Amino acid sequence: MSEMIDETHAPALRSWVQDANGHAEFPLQNLPYGVFCPAAGDPPRIGVAIGSRILDLRALAHAGMLPAGLVDAASHGTLNRLMSLPQPERVALRRQLSQLLSQEGRRADVEPLLHDAAACILRLPAAIGDYTDFYVGIHHAMNVGRQFRPDSPLLPNYKWVPIGYHGRASSVRPSGVPVVRPRGQSKAADASEPAFGPSRRLDYELELGVWIGPGNDLGRPIPIADAPQHVVGVCLLNDWSARDLQAWEYQPLGPFLSKNFHTTISPWVVTAEALAPFRTAQPPRPMGDPRPLDYLWNEDDQAHGALSISLEVRLLTAAMRAAGHAPAVLSRGSAAKNMYWTVAQLLAHHTVGGCNLSPGDLLGTGTLSGSDPGSLGSLLEISRGGTQPLALPNGETRAFLQDGDEVIFSARAEADGRIPIGFGPCRAVILPAP
Repeated sequence: MSEMIDETHAPALRSWVQDANGHAEFPLQNLPYGVFCPAAGDPPRIGVAIGSRILDLRALAHAGMLPAGLVDAASHGTLNRLMSLPQPERVALRRQLSQLLSQEGRRADVEPLLHDAAACILRLPAAIGDYTDFYVGIHHAMNVGRQFRPDSPLLPNYKWVPIGYHGRASSVRPSGVPVVRPRGQSKAADASEPAFGPSRRLDYELELGVWIGPGNDLGRPIPIADAPQHVVGVCLLNDWSARDLQAWEYQPLGPFLSKNFHTTISPWVVTAEALAPFRTAQPPRPMGDPRPLDYLWNEDDQAHGALSISLEVRLLTAAMRAAGHAPAVLSRGSAAKNMYWTVAQLLAHHTVGGCNLSPGDLLGTGTLSGSDPGSLGSLLEISRGGTQPLALPNGETRAFLQDGDEVIFSARAEADGRIPIGFGPCRAVILPAP
């Protein structure tokens, strides 16, 4: 993967956008894509985050500062056309943006095309045709499995096949859009029949989202060796879960109303190119675990298929907000250490039966919990299924989420000798059921 690292990743690279230098999330080495409106009522346009500003990519293209072949992709109100570009064209666009925004770049020409990010409205980055959620967090799978099957937490297929289900693309929303508490059927263990009402066991799930690029035709699988060419980038993803609804409905076909009411994502697409310096070896499988079948195995993927991304979950309750308190940290973890399957393995498996993926499709990794109590990615695990409520610094407790709670995800890609990059916000407040 060293061939993917180029001059745009150089740690010494600095920008004429002064607050980009040393910015916690969006230094010049990042350059994520998103869709924004400069003000309410303005049409959406593609932007690039640089420090606390957003560069208008359409304006840049129309000013003649992008290759002619990229003007159309840069001029849309979603990223789908840009995501469909072959990887070499995406690499060329990143290099051009890096040159324009570097200290030696064209400040006089580009600076008028910047917007204050705080004044802009961020939208979904793409029109999501399909959304699939996987279950690659091995520690999450073990923790949840122990609550239902203490002696055999993992089902026999887990270590042979990436487990996933098809989610609901229509209810994916960007960070900041409130989550309305869902209603549905649930059945208490001591009840003779189910009841209908608001979920009482609302939870979050800490995940990464994977954005699909060119994709494949129906009936033509993506070989695992080619999978990286079809990954445009990564975001944060909160797969909100109504645990009481889920427990009643998930057999025999899996979750339905318990998952389809809302999914929150961070609005910036941190590109695969920006993440190249943070690729690392996939953790070796424990002794005795099976070697994946051939279509899921690639030596280069095992050597470079994991991502060095640190993850954090915080909770801000209504009482904390009213008192002016900072959010409480619930967990900190690592994507690289906790994914049993790589992103490339997910694409290879998703398409091996002939399923086609399209530009702008979204994959969720599944909950990325760690092996220790301070790295758990859901309240279901932290509270042991609600039996051991979490004590918060202000004296409140939580087994599951209450109305007014705000869940906040953050992440950073980090590696020795490299400039860290961030992902932007992934947060939402819980509103009462209607």
